[in-house]
Amino acid sequence: MSRRLGPSPVTIVLAAAVLTGTLYVGARPVGGAPAFGPLLDPVHGVWALARTATPPADATVQIPSLADLVEVRFDDRGVPHIFATSLTDAARAMGYVHARDRLFQMELQARAVAGTVAELVGDRAVAVDREARAQGLAAFARRGYEALGPQSAGRTLTEAYAQGVNAYIDAMTDDDIPFEFRLLGARPQRWEPVYTAYLFARMGLTLAYSEGELRRGAIEALVGRDAADALFPRDNPIQEPIQPNGQHAARMDFRKVPPPAQPDSGKLKIAMSLLESARTLAGAANEAQLDDVAVGSNNWAVSPRRTAAGKALLAGDPHLALTLPSIWYQAQIVVPDTLDVYGVTIPGAPIPPIGFNRDVAWSETNTGADVADYFVETVDDSTHPTRYQVDGAWRALTYRVEAIRGKGGRVISTDTIRESHRGSMLHAGGQWISRRWTINDGDDITGPFLGAARSKSVKELWEATNGFFAPAQNFVSADRGGHIAIRSTGHFPIRGRGAVRGDLLLDGSKSASDWQGWWKLAEYPQAYDPPQGFVVSANQQPKDPRVDPRYIGWDWPSPWRAIRINEMLRADSAITPDAMRRIQTTPVSAQTKYFLPMMVEADATGRDSSFSNASRLLRDWDGTFDADNRAAVLYETTLAELAARTWDELRAGGTAGEPLPRRVDTPQNVVLLQLMQDPTNPWWDDQRTPDVRERRDDIIRASVLAAYRTLVQRLGQPGDMWRWGLNRRASVRHLGGIAALGRPNVPVTGGPGSVSPSSGDGNHGASWRMVVELGDEVRGWGVYPGGQSGNPISPRYTDLLDKWSAGTLDSLPFPRTAADLPTAKTSSRLLLKKAP
Repeated sequence: MSRRLGPSPVTIVLAAAVLTGTLYVGARPVGGAPAFGPLLDPVHGVWALARTATPPADATVQIPSLADLVEVRFDDRGVPHIFATSLTDAARAMGYVHARDRLFQMELQARAVAGTVAELVGDRAVAVDREARAQGLAAFARRGYEALGPQSAGRTLTEAYAQGVNAYIDAMTDDDIPFEFRLLGARPQRWEPVYTAYLFARMGLTLAYSEGELRRGAIEALVGRDAADALFPRDNPIQEPIQPNGQHAARMDFRKVPPPAQPDSGKLKIAMSLLESARTLAGAANEAQLDDVAVGSNNWAVSPRRTAAGKALLAGDPHLALTLPSIWYQAQIVVPDTLDVYGVTIPGAPIPPIGFNRDVAWSETNTGADVADYFVETVDDSTHPTRYQVDGAWRALTYRVEAIRGKGGRVISTDTIRESHRGSMLHAGGQWISRRWTINDGDDITGPFLGAARSKSVKELWEATNGFFAPAQNFVSADRGGHIAIRSTGHFPIRGRGAVRGDLLLDGSKSASDWQGWWKLAEYPQAYDPPQGFVVSANQQPKDPRVDPRYIGWDWPSPWRAIRINEMLRADSAITPDAMRRIQTTPVSAQTKYFLPMMVEADATGRDSSFSNASRLLRDWDGTFDADNRAAVLYETTLAELAARTWDELRAGGTAGEPLPRRVDTPQNVVLLQLMQDPTNPWWDDQRTPDVRERRDDIIRASVLAAYRTLVQRLGQPGDMWRWGLNRRASVRHLGGIAALGRPNVPVTGGPGSVSPSSGDGNHGASWRMVVELGDEVRGWGVYPGGQSGNPISPRYTDLLDKWSAGTLDSLPFPRTAADLPTAKTSSRLLLKKAP
């Protein structure tokens, strides 16, 4: 297998020359054109990166706050194995190595939450910073952090971690400054312990943000409440839940979809105004997902009685944005008689959220529960309110005055952010809306992750994570005792009698609309050693509504990945670690067996040859998304056409004969499948052809034909250019948007609805794949798309990418002592000593 090397210094200079103001935060371009003089300095410029690309074989560093000697052995993949005598010293060492390898990544994500990006990159980041201040993530995270007890893990470990980060920053030479800082003419800021809380708040924004209520208002204005309820249902039409329900296959709960009502233009105008304003609370990293979920995380565990070796197995497969450097950073931490854990850490935090120890393995997927509600507040002044009303009594609003600064500390903009007791407020359509959101409660996350890492059994892991607050995660776990379990863990709100469901705007003038408390632990979706012998989560609805009808969320992702994983586990009663690995990249999608027959069977007798050619391609296709097939791209394009033609009523405006605007939202394609059971439903009628009433097969035929013609125009007649491997690839972007430092066109296996879905722009996917066998000696395998180093010239920048692309996993060294890591597997050693 070829080894991927980082770009040369010349390539980096050329990348900077074409950057012209395209540093990115999330999906938003910020920053100004670089000054190239310092980059070209032959002593301290970009060429210095080459001198620091490979760490010395042996190094000793003094850290003032260290209590005792810490030895760090880096294996042949650049993964640190930290051997310390205390947890705080281990956290200091983790901070040091994170800063050495990922400092720009750490600072950028902290600034993105704090709303101080403009101080680093200049005035063009003002809009990003204003959004961050309006979200209030940093303010709420700081409040939560300051409320932690002085001896809590959230305090002691993050303070020690910050000491390690700052020890590296304080000792940096000019040669050590990361490329991105050189490009911006800046030096790293010192790291504050609260920045770890910022990181978890950012994670909450990514995983638990919701503006669905506001979007739903526009949908109801377009098609009416009955139709909106059916298109964006509380319960998924296909049930394959996380908590096993005793069934042996997915269950179809299809219902008739009510026809669209006539649009209400007045309500639509207000709803669209609210939706637009809500984007100030969403942030650049959470652009609306207007298509069926193309990415998603997976995890599962298998009990010993269904494995070939009679040992429990676990697979973790979180899907997130694909960036260089990676979101994750592998590490092992060993503190004798206290902690011995291998996993993936997030640069900026000291403890791995996903991993394994000598007894237990665990991983998470996002639950997707509805943990944010929006309240229409009654205020004393529609323009500059100072009070809001609850149960007839006036309450004072609180204020935050946020000053946005640019380089040099110059104040660029000042905003006043208002808060009710529920959270930050926004003004739109003549209304003031506040948001209640679990992420703003800012609870300790480091403690539960540390507890998980120290657990000796699945039961202990459950106990350790009982207090995990937000964002709610599906924790899967397995232990050497042969037990497996899964639990959707996080705080789920009990809504008051004025808010039985959370998918609608609520009346803020009534305390009955407020949350009344939290679900009990016993009520969480969960399973411990279920009779079926395995547990699976893939972001699907956690509980079967026939088992528990209480509201926990709505508009759940289509359960195709869950269906496929369950199918494969039900079919294999002697599963191996390698079989677990193969499931992660299977090219088969459960979706195709439902949609493909209808595409093929739509009668086209007497129609043109293009449709016949398209139909033939689809009929001969086996439904797998492997690299060489030539029909998958037609299937995917047809699905997109089908959604566009079916959901035309969800476009906000437009008239016949004119280009239609973007859809306000798009139902999950499981809802489209539900509609396909009703061939004469009014939803099939194309609003642009008032003189014709289309039926299902008319729309399917038109979609197949349009997809075929689009592809012929773009790729030519069906042939090699139609191969799936040429049309669907991953794009692993540099986190700052510098194209030459990213890796586009990475081959991948999978397609819409597969376990490793590949669709859209390819910028999201499996951020870490892991398989663990819980035998007498715990064995782990894993890989992520990138490498350990953030230095683009380092051989560790992308050295794992080819393996990730091929679907292979590295064996993960798990030594008990520093001496147990073989010399042949050791690339360098770092000794951290207490400064005199």
